[in-house]
Amino acid sequence: MDQTEPRYPPEPHGRVRRSREWLAVLPLVAIVAWVLWSVAASGTGEPEPKDYQVRAEVAPPAPEIPLANNTDLAVGGPVDTPPSGEAEAVTGIAAAGIAAATDPAWIEATAASAGIPARMLAAYTGAAAALRDEQPGCHLGWTTLAGIGLVESGHATLGGTTALPDGTTSQPILGPQLDGSSFEQITDTDNGRWDGDESWDRAVGPMQFIPSTWETWGADGNADGIADPNQVDDAVLTTARYLCHSGDLSTGAGWQAAVYSYNHSDSYVAKVLAAATSFADS
Repeated sequence: MDQTEPRYPPEPHGRVRRSREWLAVLPLVAIVAWVLWSVAASGTGEPEPKDYQVRAEVAPPAPEIPLANNTDLAVGGPVDTPPSGEAEAVTGIAAAGIAAATDPAWIEATAASAGIPARMLAAYTGAAAALRDEQPGCHLGWTTLAGIGLVESGHATLGGTTALPDGTTSQPILGPQLDGSSFEQITDTDNGRWDGDESWDRAVGPMQFIPSTWETWGADGNADGIADPNQVDDAVLTTARYLCHSGDLSTGAGWQAAVYSYNHSDSYVAKVLAAATSFADS
């Protein structure tokens, strides 16, 4: 604690004597009291964590995802390197895409209790189920994906947007121009294909991918042959793969490192942790 005096100074008992003897002893008493308080406050000698510091905690285990009938999410071997855009459509996902992976009744009930739009919850749980088969050593929970989706775009509701039944959004979700005025400076890398800006890059879609990052990581979560950052299944599956590339999320340090890699901010990690925890408890 950054305090210079005891939190709870002793209350005087009775009338305070103002004799010269008392005044002479007072400095010594004050010094001894300060030393004793300092030792007690120091504890182990380690500074007390501030509110903005993120401890190496791990999000609690997400509720089990009940798969829909006849859903095959096998995707072959583990992915050790990031995919390379549109050419890397996910194999093995059911023809309807990851959104069809989870039992609809569970989606409806959980969406209501967690306060998550059902269409976004289907993407979160479907991506987590896909990664469970694709990279079982990752241990990614859907609540982590939901936490990121909440922080990035309010589950695709930013600016009055909604996720439509086909997984597209009612309007594009775009971050500010990365022109260096308030954020990092990144000149256009996609000729405006995804962000509509041929001068500067902008973060795109419900999970807010920069076009250059999408070019490397983009995945096809709805099995239509296109990796589109504006389509929620594609965006969430790409987020899942991006996180799992960091390693095992079942440990506090591993979880924190993965989320921090998504956005290099301790306060961001803390927000995602709080959201993921609330969804796991809902």
